[in-house]
Order: sequence, then C-alpha cells, then structure tokens
Amino acid sequence: MRWSVVLLVLLAGCGNHDVVVPARCTDSVKVMKAAVARSAPLDDCFKHAAGPADVQTLGAIVIETAHELADRVRTTPHSRAASELGYLVGVVRRDAKGVHYETGRRVEQELIGVPTNTPEFRSGLERGLR
Repeated sequence: MRWSVVLLVLLAGCGNHDVVVPARCTDSVKVMKAAVARSAPLDDCFKHAAGPADVQTLGAIVIETAHELADRVRTTPHSRAASELGYLVGVVRRDAKGVHYETGRRVEQELIGVPTNTPEFRSGLERGLR
C-alpha cells in the first residue's frame, strides 16, 4: 500500500506545469507553416520538460507541416517549399531530443522520396541547424 502511494505521487509529478510551450508552437499547422516560411526561431517549441499534451500536439503539428511541405517538394524540388522544409528539418534535427525524439524520427520519414540535395533544401537546412 505504501509503495503504491509513493509511486502515485512520483507519477503525478512527471508533468512540469511551470514549463509553457508558446501557443504559436501548438496552435495549428497554418501557424507553424507561417513561422517556418519566415524562418522564425522555433527552439523554444521543443521544451524538454513540456507536459505530455504539449509534446503530442507539437509533434502532430510539426509532422503534418513536414508532410505537407514534403508533398510539395516532391513535385517542385526547386521551390520555396524546399527551403522551408529544409529549415524545419534543420530545427527538428537540432532541437527534437529527449521527449521529442519521436517527432524527429517521424519528420525524417517524411523525407523519403524528397530530393534533399537541391540548393534550396540545403540552404534551408543550414539555417535550421544554426
């Protein structure tokens, strides 16, 4: 009985309610795409102590954004979308660690069939990795 109470207390403390992920990171795919188009800083989106709901919402939005951009880049590899996808991939590679690992893995899967050796994609990737 005592161990179950201790375990319950420990599990209840896993989420950090003091860590707030900015609303622009979890609002919508449209908002995320606009931020990516501006090469806006996204490092504060990937908080390592974020709560599970924020991690899941951010992941879904980032993955869907990558999916939509990747679809466009597959048909138009020398487009602005290629630069935007490169930027998003760079940010994810740099910042999606720890609890955000699965988001990074899924974004990498979106690159299947995407020409990533174009100057547009590479320049976006370099910006995102900075």
